[in-house]
Amino acid sequence: MAAQVSAAFDSGNIRVVSAADDSFDLEIVRDHDSDFYQWFHFRLTGGAGRAVTLRIVNAAGSAYPGGWADYAARVSEDRADWRLAETSYADGVLTIRHTPATNSAWFAYFAPYSIERHHDLVARMAVRPGVRHEVLGFSLDGQAIDCLHLGTGPRHAWLYARQHPGESMAEHWIEGALDRLTDGQDSIARALLAEATFHIVPNMNPDGSQRGHLRTNAAGVNLNREWHAPTAERSPEVLHTLAAMDATGVDFAMDIHGDEAIPHVFVAGFEGIPNRTEAQGALYDRYRETLARRSPDFQVKHGYGVTPAGKANLSMSTNQLANRFGAVAMTLEMPFKDNADLPDPEFGWSPARSRALAHECLATLWEIIGDIPVRA
Repeated sequence: MAAQVSAAFDSGNIRVVSAADDSFDLEIVRDHDSDFYQWFHFRLTGGAGRAVTLRIVNAAGSAYPGGWADYAARVSEDRADWRLAETSYADGVLTIRHTPATNSAWFAYFAPYSIERHHDLVARMAVRPGVRHEVLGFSLDGQAIDCLHLGTGPRHAWLYARQHPGESMAEHWIEGALDRLTDGQDSIARALLAEATFHIVPNMNPDGSQRGHLRTNAAGVNLNREWHAPTAERSPEVLHTLAAMDATGVDFAMDIHGDEAIPHVFVAGFEGIPNRTEAQGALYDRYRETLARRSPDFQVKHGYGVTPAGKANLSMSTNQLANRFGAVAMTLEMPFKDNADLPDPEFGWSPARSRALAHECLATLWEIIGDIPVRA
């Protein structure tokens, strides 16, 4: 049986350039109507017991070529456990070498989170006690923007993920957060739900997720540059979500992402917004310092630079929500690479670690929630 490579499935992305024996030259396909590309997800069939070489030959032109150094692709033969594959990067080519045990092996930039798994998550959570499901609106491809509401507290906390669809670790994080918040025996969850009402959007960009995009929606638009003026034609996903936020107000917000190049977990804040207050900034600082104390996977030394006062980009959600509502808002970044602070040579940064981090993020929120002002 000759080995073959295919990607015609949910979140699949690869193009076969050439194949000879058990060696394949591949290209990642650009996001539709965009120059962004870096996400890949494909299946190798017919390669059991053979040493296969997979060369992604256009890696140098990707959105973040600095992300390939010290990076390892993920591989799975059961689509449940995703391990690090032997991977190297040189002369603009990302090379993956693997000897599969079976005739089906899946490779991905990070462990995927399919649209079907998203639907399963929403359905499972929507029937749990105290949870209310709402469709905020529809994407350009007609997919629902699902939101789960829970809690009775006077503060409004918004958690949302996958504005950039290739950052699949973000929805794994959301799954962890929902599992904790809906555990009736979890005292931190019960305390949080008494202090705040949570509004959780597991996938802001279902079209890009299904199409196998890295960063954009069906129109080739980066949703995290639309929050200043979203439109139905370009960014209905943001338009509908922001309208729901306007209806509730936002006191705490966390936008969940993955970073291609930085091998650490960190948060980015809203330092440069025009309306920033000292009290708002102090709560943000307290949150990140508390999370660093609680979780060995989180740190405050590495991350993005601080934007000077008055120079914040208000088209980005964290800046827009902090400025618009006075919210304690932040962007959480997890690595595509392994976490250099606590490396795992078998799994790297993983879905399980993403879900566990969500538990610690909620425990950290519990430590500061009482000091977040209740709006009049």
